[in-house]
Amino acid sequence: MIYETFGRLETEWAGKTYSEITTIGESDGSIVIVPIGSIEQHGDHLPVSTDTILVDAAAHAGAATVADEVPVVVTPPVWSGLSAHHLPFGGTLSLEFQTMLDTLENVGRTALENHFDAILLLNGHGGNMALLNTAVNTIGAEHTDIEVLSLTYFHLIAEMIEEVRDSEPGGIMHGGELETSLMLHLRPDLVDEERMTSVYAERTYELLLEDLNGSGPLGRYSTFADHTDTGVMGDPTLASAEKGATLYEGVRDEMRKLLGDVHEAIRTPE
Repeated sequence: MIYETFGRLETEWAGKTYSEITTIGESDGSIVIVPIGSIEQHGDHLPVSTDTILVDAAAHAGAATVADEVPVVVTPPVWSGLSAHHLPFGGTLSLEFQTMLDTLENVGRTALENHFDAILLLNGHGGNMALLNTAVNTIGAEHTDIEVLSLTYFHLIAEMIEEVRDSEPGGIMHGGELETSLMLHLRPDLVDEERMTSVYAERTYELLLEDLNGSGPLGRYSTFADHTDTGVMGDPTLASAEKGATLYEGVRDEMRKLLGDVHEAIRTPE
């Protein structure tokens, strides 16, 4: 996804030969990262590939910072996720829960046949989070000698988001200040700034999730069409490339720390 901008990447699974991949996998403390996104509407100003572009960038940004010390490789992104709640707007491609779980299990299982010591399922779409918890358990149960992990990238910078944002609560739920800022930094060619609209959705219950970086404990089924006429939930009008650069650097730095910690935890003791 991001290869159009950055060219061939050192950590790119898809650009390596099979022997290069197996050599990385057989190295002590090796890690394979599987970015997982979605293809779904993000309002009129962002492309449907937003989640996939951003999680792919997060994976490669982190991996590139440790590639000299940590044997790590990033697979091509799993580009479709659980996005049925976006279907009313069109442009969305979605998987059923079991189909996506089977897909991640098969991708994970075959990736680990290359002898990696750890696998990180890196998520970029809020609707995938519950399924990733299941996938970690099912993959982990089959590979008890492997470190099996999952993470949603924007949770890494929850505190930074609060420092950087200008929007009110509810301003970064979907296609809002956060995602639009990151896209303005990474792929400004795909952002239509003239079509940005701000939508602060009314909350039915106080315990519902309010922003992407939040942790509202109450779950409730609804489609995005129940909350917004444009597909946006948030305030992209407050986004900027400068904020996006800051947030991207934050993701990169937190990924660097995590991958370093994982590598040290799984290395064979000297």
